[in-house]
Amino acid sequence: MKINLISDTVTKPSIDMLNAMMSAEVGDDVFKEDPTVNALEEKVAKLFGMEAALFFPSGTMANQTGIKLHTQPGEQLICHEYAHIFNYEGGGVSFNSGVSCKLLKGSRGMMTAEQVEQAINPPDFYHSPLTSLVCVENTTNKGGGACWDMEELKKIKKVCGDHNLSYHMDGARLWNAMVVKKNLPKEYGELFDTISVCFSKGLGCPVGSALVGSKDSIHKALRIRKVFGGGMRQAGFLAAAAIYALDNNVNRLQEDHIRAKELGECLDSLSYIQKVEPIETNILIFEIDESKMTQSHFTQTLKEKDIHIIGMGQGKLRMVTHYDYTQEMHEIVLNTLKKL
Repeated sequence: MKINLISDTVTKPSIDMLNAMMSAEVGDDVFKEDPTVNALEEKVAKLFGMEAALFFPSGTMANQTGIKLHTQPGEQLICHEYAHIFNYEGGGVSFNSGVSCKLLKGSRGMMTAEQVEQAINPPDFYHSPLTSLVCVENTTNKGGGACWDMEELKKIKKVCGDHNLSYHMDGARLWNAMVVKKNLPKEYGELFDTISVCFSKGLGCPVGSALVGSKDSIHKALRIRKVFGGGMRQAGFLAAAAIYALDNNVNRLQEDHIRAKELGECLDSLSYIQKVEPIETNILIFEIDESKMTQSHFTQTLKEKDIHIIGMGQGKLRMVTHYDYTQEMHEIVLNTLKKL
């Protein structure tokens, strides 16, 4: 039995999701004539209390479109040094938008409103890039699935308003954060100019993300998506999976969170584990005590048991629980860790 804890993107559609996909009514979405895509976009926009949404083949493309919407070449955005848009989107910020990033430090992928304000370049000082956008990621991938506090997000929103900056959220795992923090989607919709959300991570879909915002922003985003090559034809088969996931797979994210915490508790009790970072959602980051066991021996031993995890660099390892990680698999992993 292969147990894949590399990411929550490794899931495959369930039988019920596949049935929803195969029964979808479809059309040509490039002409905006796919009724299922249109229904999904309307559903997501309504969920967040925003005017419109646009379906994308990937979260990276949705983020890159959001950044391009809010910036001009030569400008600068503010984000945390752990941000996905900076570390894991292939340099797209500079390549696609001609924009630089001012990187801030902070606990587990999050910064404060005070830090953001201090990082804004004076708009009349033409020697430095014009600051035009603030980006936050919720939950934080490299920060171990940490969830932002709503009050801090509101404080950053005020800073953005005071300085005429746009505000974008990379909400790839925002569903996980909402389950933990018990915030409603509309609470986020009230704060951000644009939000990207992913369906192919915790929600178990094979493909797909969405960008939500104002009608004007999403109209412009449609052109940018075209330029990026993101138009899809009979995409309703994929949109049907997302609709099914929104209706059935959000609350069950709690199961992933519980299993991640149980894995963390197990690791924390083992002598060869040096550190387990705090666990809020489905991402677990930890470090091996190299004086007792090498990282390569640890990962190779797990691999021999057909348990697969991933390295994050700088001595950190990661496990991610997900829809396809069953209780049976969970017991196998826990027992394997204890016997190493």
